[in-house]
Amino acid sequence: MGLSKTFGWTEVRRIGEELADRLPEKDPVRVGFPELRQLVIALPGFKEEAGHPSNERILEEIQRHWMEERSDRRDDED
Repeated sequence: MGLSKTFGWTEVRRIGEELADRLPEKDPVRVGFPELRQLVIALPGFKEEAGHPSNERILEEIQRHWMEERSDRRDDED
């Protein structure tokens, strides 16, 4: 089954994967939450959903998944 064309704030794992795909040169540790929020909003297919706004907890989870995905990909390259 393929990925849905659109996704929102609750799909933190997918957002982390999308950020790793699109921004391989960017270090997620150095991205503050205001910038992270803007990066997510700019992702193709991202759509904010009524009743599911971003908050610090969601942004932390997105950042964690982005870091994990980035680390996994580096491990695969070695």
